[in-house]
Amino acid sequence: MTARLDFLAQPAIATHIKRVASASMVADSVLPNALQELCRLRASQINGCGVCTDMHVKEAIHAGEDAHRLHLVAAWREANCFTDPERAALELTEYATRMADAAGVPDDVWLNASKHFDEEQLAALVFVIAIIQFYNRLNVITRQPAGDYEPGQWS
Repeated sequence: MTARLDFLAQPAIATHIKRVASASMVADSVLPNALQELCRLRASQINGCGVCTDMHVKEAIHAGEDAHRLHLVAAWREANCFTDPERAALELTEYATRMADAAGVPDDVWLNASKHFDEEQLAALVFVIAIIQFYNRLNVITRQPAGDYEPGQWS
């Protein structure tokens, strides 16, 4: 597959992408990296973004996440290897990614997440989910090819 656009070849666009990337750093101090990667991976799977799916699997493994758990992210409801906070975050991620299907995020999903995360952590989680949606759409719309990502490549 050939990409429709090369974002990094256009300095003005590359600068804006770097600004969005810096906004995602808000979560780094309040949410475990593994949790962020699980949420990014799940949203990317739902959105069909090969670039982000590839990236976040590799980043999660690089950060020490268990490959077995990563294989089960798509079936997290049936898998017994995820903690209650991880389940709450994955559920919020799914509803936030499929907003049109459920007319938003239901109150019970938000309440469940708020049992496991304080306000600062919830805000960071919302940032993680929202920003991965941006990248998923950017990559899918422009048909960015997947598979060549190396951990830390975009750090």
